[in-house]
Amino acid sequence: MSSTHLHRRKLLQFAGGSLAAALGAGGVSLVMPRPAQAQSGYKALVCLFLYGGNDGTNMVVPNDVSRHNQYQSVRGALALPRSSLVSLVGTDFGLHPAMSALAPAWAAGSLAPVFNVGPLYAPVSKSELRNAAASSPLVPDSLFSHSDQQVLWETATTSSLERTGWGGRAANTLGVGSPVISVGGNGRFGLSSLSAPLVLPAPGSTFGLEGLGDPWTPVAQRKAALEVLYNQAQGNTLTDVYAQRQREAMTVASRLSSLVKVLPKDGVAAAIDAAFAPLTSAKGGLTTHLGAQLYQIAKLIDGRVTVQGNRHIFFAQMGGFDTHGNQVSTSSQTGDHALLLKELADAMACFQAAMVALGLSDQVTLFTQSDFGRTFKPNSSNGTDHAWGNHQLVMGGAVQGGVTHGVYPDLVLGGPSDIGLDAWEQHGRWIPSSSVDQYAATLLGWMGANDSQLNAVLPNLPNFGSTRSLGFMG
Repeated sequence: MSSTHLHRRKLLQFAGGSLAAALGAGGVSLVMPRPAQAQSGYKALVCLFLYGGNDGTNMVVPNDVSRHNQYQSVRGALALPRSSLVSLVGTDFGLHPAMSALAPAWAAGSLAPVFNVGPLYAPVSKSELRNAAASSPLVPDSLFSHSDQQVLWETATTSSLERTGWGGRAANTLGVGSPVISVGGNGRFGLSSLSAPLVLPAPGSTFGLEGLGDPWTPVAQRKAALEVLYNQAQGNTLTDVYAQRQREAMTVASRLSSLVKVLPKDGVAAAIDAAFAPLTSAKGGLTTHLGAQLYQIAKLIDGRVTVQGNRHIFFAQMGGFDTHGNQVSTSSQTGDHALLLKELADAMACFQAAMVALGLSDQVTLFTQSDFGRTFKPNSSNGTDHAWGNHQLVMGGAVQGGVTHGVYPDLVLGGPSDIGLDAWEQHGRWIPSSSVDQYAATLLGWMGANDSQLNAVLPNLPNFGSTRSLGFMG
């Protein structure tokens, strides 16, 4: 092999590697335009994953006297007073006081809690679960393990060996025109057998070829030289495919780079900037990590003609929810969990305000996921431990909001909802009453998926019979 050929291959690998990695190997071609797709009937899903296992029991709290008394008697120092709750008017529940920013979304009928969701192979009772063999599919892999339960939620399966995510499978099966677009890293949720998610950086970042500038050669000239190299036949199937991916990567980067880079201070997206003003610094940056992610997604939705396709699935994430200790501090209303929920609610509220301002609220639905819930019974460190079923929030104009969905667990340690049997294991690890499959099917059904497509994306869904939807989408 000639030295020229070696040099060319090395240059191709150096110049394109970082960009291809950002776009997801094998996934770039799915970002390319599909001419038949129009912008009419646009819909988008935004998955917001709360890593660490959010304490849903303190996110959505019973507000009726009877259940709140049960809640308070077990939760002790973690219990939120009824008077502190953000009332979900018309229901017997309230939100953590740190989530007051979501009150307008509830009043507008655009917010709904979905109770006690978790990974399930099929509906299962406590006795069936306790009598099942360890190898039974009724017992999800590695219950209470962070990494494994994150996989089960992101893949909508009960096997921690599953490689593809339900978002990635849905993007392929529904033919949405692009892979999952992630502003929160390369998570399992967006993987499919054909593509990886398109991973975008934070607002204000450069999205494109890097490392091409030097004091002697302008970037444009180097880029042009690379394009010439990428358009040449490589003489090898693998290198031909690699060069094709780089061409596609440069095309996508060229199309999206200016949109990705926009910050509030640039004054380009006035409606979005106004909605995110509570999270914007004096210098025009976003003040929270989640706020920056949802601001980026809002811009991409507003710029959907540039992004291309009339269906999009986005992924964002927030960490820190593994609150074994210091979940509360001087009172049950303060501490680490309160700070996390405030960041979550503030960012969600700004995002919803942006969708309303853009006239797209009915076309965009945001939903939460998390590793698992936390134990109903607190530990000795002012915190909670790993559990199973958990409560989630769904937000958007198409949501059947203003009411709750799903079955709230029985608040009795060792009771029918608690997986624990003997006294030492009675901590309030709720057995899910609804599955991740049903939760995902409700969202994807709104996106337009038919029963056949849902079964392809969610292989365990048929195990739940006719109860395929949880009813929280219009």
